[in-house]
Amino acid sequence: MTDTVRVRFAPSPTGYLHVGGARTALFNWLYARRSGGKFLLRIEDTDKARSSEAHIRVILDGLAWLGLDVDEEVVFQGAGVSRHQALADRLLDEGKAYEDEGAIRFRMPREEISWDDAVYGHIRFQGSDIKDWIILRSDRSPTYNFTVVADDIEMRITHVMRGDDHISNTPKQIAVYDALEREPPTFVHLPMIHGPDGKRLSKRHGATAVADYQQSGILPAAMRNFLALLGWNPGDERELFFTISELIEAFSVEKIQKKSAVFDITKLEWMNGQYISRTTPEQLFPLIEGELVDAGLDLDTIGRDRLLRATAVQSERARTTLELAHRLAIRFDASLIERDAKANKLISKDPTGFRSALSAAAQRLSGIEDSQWEAERLETELRSLANELELAPGKVFQPIRVAVTGNTVSEPVNVLLEVVGKQESLARMEAAKGWEPTA
Repeated sequence: MTDTVRVRFAPSPTGYLHVGGARTALFNWLYARRSGGKFLLRIEDTDKARSSEAHIRVILDGLAWLGLDVDEEVVFQGAGVSRHQALADRLLDEGKAYEDEGAIRFRMPREEISWDDAVYGHIRFQGSDIKDWIILRSDRSPTYNFTVVADDIEMRITHVMRGDDHISNTPKQIAVYDALEREPPTFVHLPMIHGPDGKRLSKRHGATAVADYQQSGILPAAMRNFLALLGWNPGDERELFFTISELIEAFSVEKIQKKSAVFDITKLEWMNGQYISRTTPEQLFPLIEGELVDAGLDLDTIGRDRLLRATAVQSERARTTLELAHRLAIRFDASLIERDAKANKLISKDPTGFRSALSAAAQRLSGIEDSQWEAERLETELRSLANELELAPGKVFQPIRVAVTGNTVSEPVNVLLEVVGKQESLARMEAAKGWEPTA
């Protein structure tokens, strides 16, 4: 067996690239990069009825989005069927398999089968407890546990890193390696991914396909970082955020945990928000530009400088790029405002006070020259107004925030007003004075 580490990710193109598969691919990729080895991709497309070109494309796109480059040409398992058949016939000729109703069945050894798993330690099975199993069906199509061994041998795979739901398959595969007189690879079984309720991750926990997270506004760097921490612990006090080079440097099989990992969407969105806040407006804006255009904004009229300024402000608060785009769109198009429940409650509690605060604020702010419509000046004027009215600043700030955004939570009001602009801010405040209390 080669001294160079060679690992593979071997998805079946019968569905989308799920987060569990993406985590497996990432761990394999990190191990290859850390060891100076090769990361390979094998598409296990022998199930022609369920495999599709669309699903192959989704898998390739998902890996590319995550930044997991493949070192050699992609292998398609279906292209090796004649080789699989020849190996099965060889085992038949050597008496290591036998015919059974037109199929070829592998003759399992009766003795113990064991291996030292890189994560779970020494694992053993009794060969006598495992029934002889079919390696070639009566139609000459090969079965999974046979083809995976044949292909891993052909691809010179040194380490098989996969989910621990494959542990029960491993004794069958080791027996095939032995029958073919080939050394088995090192097996690295990864802990399963569960939802916050402790049950195996499924659609009931939310989206499970990587593409869904890409489309919902998760950054690839955040997704990669989040997946890396599912079942792997760097084992030191460093912060949670890794660059790709730091992930490669820190990754090791020894730090993979045995206990199941928990996929918490809330934590993923929090981490994504952290990545957004650490990304420059110039890098973020291309990611949301299409969403803003779809929302009906005329970006040329608004101007690049204002858009980048708004992006910088909102990047500190948005958890996804979709949320970022939505927050920006509201600041430049009043028709997108939708009052939330807390805003309605604030208005209903004291409609007269709400309107009078807006009237006083609008009157004060209208006297500011366009050239002086800046956050610092706006804060000074509003605090001065609150002092004159003998009100807490929030009694002035909050009605303005609700009038301009429809929400009770936003960036500081003075920054909000600067981003929205003088004429638009005053127009929204005037329109809000006509809002009726809502139960």
